[in-house]
Order: sequence, then C-alpha cells, then structure tokens
Amino acid sequence: MSLYYVQKLLYNLNRDNSVQHLFKNDLDTLMDGYKLTAEERTWLRNGDVGELYIHGVNGQILMHFAAFIGQDWDEYIQAMKNGLSKHGQVRDGIYKVVDGGDGGAV
Repeated sequence: MSLYYVQKLLYNLNRDNSVQHLFKNDLDTLMDGYKLTAEERTWLRNGDVGELYIHGVNGQILMHFAAFIGQDWDEYIQAMKNGLSKHGQVRDGIYKVVDGGDGGAV
C-alpha cells in the first residue's frame, strides 16, 4: 500500500479542477502520475470507499472523495462500516488498530 500517494491523489482531487477533469475523463493517465499499486488503482476506479478506509486513507479526505463520486453522507458512513465488516479492522494510517483497540472511527 502506498498510502501517501493514494491520499495525495485524493487531496489533489478535492482541490484541483484539472485533476477532477482527469479523474472523470482519463483516470488511467491521472493515476499514472502517482505511485499506486494495482489494487489501489482498482479501489479508486471502483470508488471503493470501504477498502480505501480500512487501508488507512484519512476519513476527511475520503469524505470529499465520496461526495465527488456521488455518495451522500449516509452512503459514505455505510461504505466505511461495510469495509470494516468485510475486511476487518483498519490496517494503516491514523485509525489503525493499536494496543488491542477496535480501530476505525465509525
């Protein structure tokens, strides 16, 4: 997982109209500008908020991504919950399970 690059792409997507245009019209070219794994590319292409979340993408960044791809607030929260129930606890980032805790922010 290249968490830094996934978050950097999503951060830029949240702020830059040209990145938004590329995401909608030439996603492969956009992703080529970041060091992403094949899995990460699939998660982004599919808008898989739950998978991105359990792999450590910050919820604030994901919130804007979810809105960008057309998810409302309840869908966004449910996507994170679905990620946790399907794949287990958060594995990286600030919501990572530590010291026997539950991990996750939802």
